[in-house]
Amino acid sequence: MVSRGAPAPRWLAWGDGSRAVAAHEQRPGAGGTAPDPEVSMTEFLRDALIALLVACVGTALIPVVGGIALYGIVPFHARRTHLRHAAPYLPRVVVLIPAWNEAAVLTPSLERLMALEYPPDRLRVLVIDDASTDDTPAVVAAVADRFPGRIVHLRREKGGQGKAHTLNHGIRHALADDWMQALLIMDADVVYRPDSLRRMTRHLADPRVGAVSGYIREGSVRPSAVTRFIGYEYVTGQAAARRAENVVGAMDCLAGGAQLHSRTNIEAIGGQVDTSTLAEDTMTTFLTQLDGRLVVFDPSAVVLAEEPDSVTGLWKQRLRWGRGNVQISSRFRDMWFRPARKHNLGSFVFGFMWFAIYLLPFFMTAASVGLIGLFLLDELLAAQMFQLLWWVAITAYVFITATSLMLDPLTARRSWFEALLFPGAGFLVIMAAVFVPGLWDEKLPAALGIEPTPAAVTAWVLLLYAWPVLSMVCAWGLKQLERVPAGTRLTRFLVYLVGYGPVLCAVSADAYIKEWQGAAQTWDKTEKKGTVAA
Repeated sequence: MVSRGAPAPRWLAWGDGSRAVAAHEQRPGAGGTAPDPEVSMTEFLRDALIALLVACVGTALIPVVGGIALYGIVPFHARRTHLRHAAPYLPRVVVLIPAWNEAAVLTPSLERLMALEYPPDRLRVLVIDDASTDDTPAVVAAVADRFPGRIVHLRREKGGQGKAHTLNHGIRHALADDWMQALLIMDADVVYRPDSLRRMTRHLADPRVGAVSGYIREGSVRPSAVTRFIGYEYVTGQAAARRAENVVGAMDCLAGGAQLHSRTNIEAIGGQVDTSTLAEDTMTTFLTQLDGRLVVFDPSAVVLAEEPDSVTGLWKQRLRWGRGNVQISSRFRDMWFRPARKHNLGSFVFGFMWFAIYLLPFFMTAASVGLIGLFLLDELLAAQMFQLLWWVAITAYVFITATSLMLDPLTARRSWFEALLFPGAGFLVIMAAVFVPGLWDEKLPAALGIEPTPAAVTAWVLLLYAWPVLSMVCAWGLKQLERVPAGTRLTRFLVYLVGYGPVLCAVSADAYIKEWQGAAQTWDKTEKKGTVAA
C-alpha cells in the first residue's frame, strides 16, 4: 500500500493540492490526532469498501503485467524453438480451401499454391465450394484447367452451415484413401510465400507434432487505417504471443488460414473439426494438445491475408472469434490452472496469458469503477493508485511496442504510426498526465491564460478515471457512425483517437453479452476484395 501521508499530486487537485490532503487528514487517526477508541461500524464498512475498490483497480494490473511477462518470454524462443527437432520432410499434402462466393480472391491464392517450392506430385488442392452464388465454380475451373489433376472442385449443393461443416466435407474426401499424409487448411484469400509450406512440413518430421501454424501477415496493397492496425495486432498476437507460447509449450489457436495437420492428428480428433462452437480452429488446437501432441508455431512460414478495412467488418469478424473463445473457456473449465503431464494447457502461465486477454473488458471496467469510487471516498489514495497503475502501463506500452516493431520490420514500416496509437490518443493523454504532473490542469491552462475552476478540474479527473470504459463506449459508437453517409471516412480518423485496443475490448464485451443473451450462432463471412499483393 502506498503511503497515506504522501502529498497529493498537483495535477489531481486544484491549487496546491490542499483539498485532497485536507480531506484525507479529516479521517480519524490522520494528521497525528488520537483515534476514537470506539471505531464505528460505518468507519469499518468504509475501510472495507476502500479495500475492495483498491482491489478493483489492482485487477487492471493483471493484463499489464501479463503483457510484460509474455514479451519477456519471447527472447527465450531463440533457445526453446522446435527447429532443433525439425528436419527436411515433404509429406503428401492435401490443401483444403473452404469457399463461399470467393471469386474475387481465389485465382491468386490457387496460382501461388501451384508455384510453391514443393514437389507438384505431393500436393493436391481441394476447393470446397459451399454452394456459392457467384463465379467461384468458373474461377476454380479456369485455374484447374491450367494445372490438370492438381486442383479439385468439390461443390456442396446445400450450403450456409458455416466454415466447419464445409471443412468437414473436404476432410471426409481427403481421408477417403491413403494418399494424404498431411492436411493444410487455409482461407480462400490467403497467399503463400513459395517456401512457407516446406517450412511448416519440416516440423512434422517429429512424430510428437500434431499440427503446425504459420504466421499470418496482413498483406493488402493499399491498407486502410483499420487494416494497418490489424497488421500491427498480428505482430503482437502471432509473431510475439505465439513465440512465447512455443516456449511455454501450449498454443492457444492455430492460424485459421495457415494450419497444417498430420493425418494421424486429424484421425485422432475424430476425422473432423468441431461444429458446435464458433472457434473450430481453437477447439482443434486444444484437442490436439489434450491428446498429447504438440502444436508448433513457425514465424518464418509467412502467408499474406486480406483483413477487414472498416470497424464494422472488423467487429463482425472479431465478434465471431470472441464468442468462440467464450465458448472454449467454458467448455474446458475443468482444465484451467490444473497442470497435467500430458499437456501444458493447464499450466498457470498459459491460463494467466489466456484470461489476461479475454477478461480485459472486465479489468478495464473494474479499474474505472475502483478509481471513481476511491475518488469519492479518498481522493489522495485514488490519485496514488491511478499513478501506480499508469506508470506500470507506460512501462508495458513502451516495452511491448518496441519489441513488436523489432519482430517484424516489414510491418513496422507499414504500421509504426498505428503501433504508437494502438491504445488511442485518449490513453496517450492519460500517459502524459502521469508523466508530466500538472500538464493539463495547470501548465497548459496557465500558458493559455486560463484559470480552471474546481468543478472543471474535478470533471477532468473523473474523465481520466472513466476513460477506459468510455473508450469502449466510443468504440461502439464508431461502429454505429459507419452506418451514416460519410461516416466511414470520419471513423478512419476517430479510430486513432479512440484506439484500436479499446475497439477490440468493446468487441470482446459484446461477445460476452451475445453469449449471455443466447444470440443465434451464425458464421458471418468476412467480405474480401482481392487486395492482397500476390
